[in-house]
Amino acid sequence: MNDNAPQKFTDVLTGKLTRKLPPKLAERAERGPVVAMVKLHGAITPTPSPMSRGSISLQTVESALTKAFGYDRLAAVALSINSPGGAATQSALVADRIRGLAEDKGVPVLAFCEDVAASGGYWLACAADEIYAHRTSMVGSVGVVSAGFGMTGLLDKLGVERRLHAAGENKVRLDPFSPEKEDDVRWLRGLQDELHQQFSDWVRQRRGDRLDESAELFTGEVWTGAKAKELGLVDGLGTLRGVLKERFPKAHVVGVEPRKPLLARISDRGPGARLGAAGASSVLEALEQRALWSRFGL
Repeated sequence: MNDNAPQKFTDVLTGKLTRKLPPKLAERAERGPVVAMVKLHGAITPTPSPMSRGSISLQTVESALTKAFGYDRLAAVALSINSPGGAATQSALVADRIRGLAEDKGVPVLAFCEDVAASGGYWLACAADEIYAHRTSMVGSVGVVSAGFGMTGLLDKLGVERRLHAAGENKVRLDPFSPEKEDDVRWLRGLQDELHQQFSDWVRQRRGDRLDESAELFTGEVWTGAKAKELGLVDGLGTLRGVLKERFPKAHVVGVEPRKPLLARISDRGPGARLGAAGASSVLEALEQRALWSRFGL
């Protein structure tokens, strides 16, 4: 029997054994608090396109959020946001999930706006307790937009007959192959107004008296990070690295990225694989997402 065994056992109990561990293991054993950083990059959509530059939905970020809030010695969760917006429902679902996890774990959430946190991207940022932006970031765009195509007469030119059968007079509102109707536009505008009110209420709920209510904050306008700070849309200016180093100097920052959907992983193999996996519908989805980014010159 090893005569040093009792002493080693005592060292384990007292914590002295960490000095004898290899450097990496000793560092891990003595590591302090953790800040988990989650990337929320891309357009917000329930149907991720493998040809896009990334997308956000509850399905794509659920595992990353769960992992981020599951670390031991968790001091905070940081959200790195770079999104031009997208689907209202997915924006709300992801934000609600963030708030639920934050309240369950009792840890603060800090959001960092990168190039753009606009529309649904800003909805996500408001899930945080504090919001930071670079002075050149594009922030805000609290509004609702719908886009589509009017292709009246296109099928006639192609010699194609369209057959559409529906039960219910409002079942085929805003059909792109039919002339636009005023009643349909009024219905859409009413829906947009309702969603806009929900968005505005969410911002007021989360930002409270930090907002400059004398300004017209809910017109859909977008501001630089510097102006957003003046308006109370963000709490401070800075970068993720700089703010976290100042706020949590002893913390170990751990990055967590959402897992890519299967088709997106296939598309990484090259242009040929991308086109074959995506198909024509994914091309259109990618163009729509590209249009979202282009509104901000990105």
